[in-house]
Order: sequence, then C-alpha cells, then structure tokens
Amino acid sequence: MSASRATLAISVILFAACCVGAAPSATGAEDRPNILLIVADDQSPQDFQLYNPRSTLRTPVLDSLAARGVVVDNACHMGSFSGAVCNPSRHMIMTGRTLWNLPNAPQGRVRSPARIVDNTLPAVFRRAGYATMRTCKRGNSYEGANRQFEFRRDETKRGGTAQSGSPWHAKQVLDFLEQRDRNEDRRPFLIYLGFSHPHDTRDGMPEFLKHYGAVNHTDRSNPPAMNPLQPTLPENYLTQHPFDITHGDVRDEVAVSGVWTNRDPATVRNEIGRQFACSELIDQQIGRVLEQLRQQEELARTIVIYTADHGMAIGRHGLMGKQNLYQHTWQVPFIAAGPHIASGQRRAGNVYLLDLLSTLCDLTGVPVPETNQGISMRPVLEGTAENIREIMYGAYSGGSKPGIRCLREGDWKLITWQAPDRGVNEIQLFHLKSNPAELLPQHHHPDTTALTGMQPDQDQTNLAARPEHAVRLQRMQDLLLREMKQLGDPAAR
Repeated sequence: MSASRATLAISVILFAACCVGAAPSATGAEDRPNILLIVADDQSPQDFQLYNPRSTLRTPVLDSLAARGVVVDNACHMGSFSGAVCNPSRHMIMTGRTLWNLPNAPQGRVRSPARIVDNTLPAVFRRAGYATMRTCKRGNSYEGANRQFEFRRDETKRGGTAQSGSPWHAKQVLDFLEQRDRNEDRRPFLIYLGFSHPHDTRDGMPEFLKHYGAVNHTDRSNPPAMNPLQPTLPENYLTQHPFDITHGDVRDEVAVSGVWTNRDPATVRNEIGRQFACSELIDQQIGRVLEQLRQQEELARTIVIYTADHGMAIGRHGLMGKQNLYQHTWQVPFIAAGPHIASGQRRAGNVYLLDLLSTLCDLTGVPVPETNQGISMRPVLEGTAENIREIMYGAYSGGSKPGIRCLREGDWKLITWQAPDRGVNEIQLFHLKSNPAELLPQHHHPDTTALTGMQPDQDQTNLAARPEHAVRLQRMQDLLLREMKQLGDPAAR
C-alpha cells in the first residue's frame, strides 16, 4: 500500500474512534485523560483546506481529526519581541503567560522567574501524576521548561528522509508508547510532539515533492522552473511588500536557502510546494501515532490538539517570513478532539496559544498554577461558547522599535507599523469578513491580478484613509492603546 493510501486508511479508522468520556475525577491521576499536544514549526492556517478552500494541501488525518472535533478559526500566538518568533511563542505555550510577562521578556518585568519555571506545562502535569514526554527541535524554546519533561528526545530534523525528517519525531513517540505499554505504566501521559518541519529549509521527501511539483532548490544562480503541479499563488501574493516592515533585513526575508530575496511566481510556488510536501508528511506521521494509540486502546481517552508556534508568509503580501502581523502569520491552525470536546464543530474562539496551559488543566481536572495568565478555552471546545475574548492583541518588535502592533475586534482589524529610525509610520484597517486576505491597493493592480487570477472589489483594501471609517479607526486605536497598557507593552504611552 502506498504511503498516501495508508494515511487515508488510517484517517478512516480514526474518524470512527469514540472520543466521549465522563468529567475527570478530582482524585486519582489514572482517571484523567491523556494529552497529545502536536506543534508544527512555521505553519499558516491558510495552508490547510480546512481554512482555505484554494489550498491543495492533502491532510486526511487532520481532516478526520477536525471532523470528530473542533476547528478554531481565530487562534493566535500573540506576538514576539524577537526575530525568532518561535522563542516567545513557545515560552507562552509552556508558561501560560502573556508576551510581555514571560521570563525572557525585555524590560525586566518578571520579578520571580523561578516561580514561573516551577509552574510550566511539564512541571504542572508531572506533579499531577502524568508521565511527560517531549520530542521537538533543539533551541529557540524555553529550556527551563523543556528539561522538566520526564522523557525527552530533542533533535532538529528538517531533512528529506525518514531519519532526518518528521518520521524521526513520530518514532520517538511510538517508542515511548511501546515502552510504556511494556512497563504497564498506567499513568496518564502528556506528550508534546513538536515537529521541526515545515520550517525552512523545507527539504521534502521525493514522493511528496513530486505530487506538488516542487524541488529541494539550493542553487541561487539557477531558480526553479514553473511546474503546473505546483500550488497556485496565494490570493494575497505580491512581488514585494509596499513598505518597510520594520525588520526587512531579518534572515527570513533575505537569507532563506532556496528563496533569498526572490519573490517571482516560480520561486514562491516551488517554495509553497516544498511547504506542502513537508506538511503532508507531518500529517502522515500523526496518523502513525494516532493508530498506535488506537491499537493500545488509549485514543478514546486522549485529548489531541494540533497547532503551530506561529504562521508564515511564503509569498503572501510579498513577504517570506514570520515577522509580521497579517492573518497568515499572526494566526495558527488549531484543531482539537477527544474527551469533553464537541464533534464536528467550528468556533471563532479568539484564543491565544498561551491559553493552552489553563485549558489542559481545566479539561483534566489538574489545578491551574497561580502564575498562569491564560483563559481556559473549554467552553469553546465544548461548543457552549463562540469566543472567550472580544478583543485580540498582537505585537512584533524584533527589529526597529516600537515595531508592529495589531488589534482585532469582531470583523475589524487594525495594524500599525512604526519605526522612526527607518521612516516607517503606516496604518492599516481591514474588514476581515469582506476582506479576509487583507488585500491592499497593490492587489488591485492589473499586473498582480493577472498573476493571482483574483479580481478584488473596491472595499477589499486598506480602509484606514476612508472618511466613512474614521470613527471606527479611532475606536480601534483607542482599544489598541488600552490593551497595550493592560498587557504591559513597553511601547504604551
């Protein structure tokens, strides 16, 4: 059986898995649900057909997981004070704390980092009687939390073979589950399955590269050829961003092997093909792990969450990296299934990755640590609430200061770009219901529409300068300043 047919077969089996259960017992760790938290590296929700009907990425296992669980449409990572956006993002996942209150945040705001490290995700669940296991990339994370996992198998695996790529991470989990079974370990488990892909360099395996018409390109002098099998250009594709992004010389925008500063259609489509090849392989590996849980009769009592540390541009808005706050980069995919989670539903959610700690505690009956600043998303996952917040805030200040800020209220979104040393002072206002791709005036140019095949209407653009939206713009600016002050943003004045 081919790899893709095997994956489809697994997804059918998993779709039929029963995932209902009683509320967790306050006593006895053995009665609590297992947790499988899967975190991809650099993955936009718009890569998935679940979020973007234009996408051609095949993910039968995740589609099946979504069918028996909940898809959250508006999950975000909050932001970053570093060009390595994964670093604060993964700190937020581990600590349940907001961006400017992390133990490594600038301005020295945290008074008791030792108390925080003692209340991280692995520490909390290990104290609650869970077997805790982690596999992920090395570096750009929260080492204080990582070393508290009972079982740890970390290596950076971004190659195009089973040993050098995503199958390696899946194997570490399979080995852990088999050893646990042999030892008759009856403790519930918390598994953090972190893949090193689809982060660049996006070296895909031949089978998947062929399907997406992509090549593992490394020759700067010989750009990839156009291939009809390559994914189409994103609807918000541009050959360059219309202004300085406050950190335009960051590595992701100028030095990624296979892309560098190229934004021509052939390069972008090839790179998206590589991204999809790596992502489909991840989907296949998740299928292997879920099938093992089913065989061990653990799947029905396991909370499974799939997400990513942040999104990624790859040609959208003329950008390649993660140092921006457009939806494709600020948002993350978020799919959850298992005990106490509704089946076949979608919710807006308005959740941050930092809400994971309080959510997992709530779903398992484990006490939430006092250092936590997140909000449990259990009502959203149970299907009893649409959102847990009315307003969402985002920040990026990894380059020139103060950098980028954004705020979302309902269907409206504000983005501000400020870098006095670079002459940057831009304001964008989008109505996301009518302009979900955050199209700009440049997307209306005939040269661009000829490439994307899109014909945006007059309201699918930046609305900040339109007089009829002046009151809305002022409200959004006022709300952003309020959120900045409440969250301890050092740029708040």
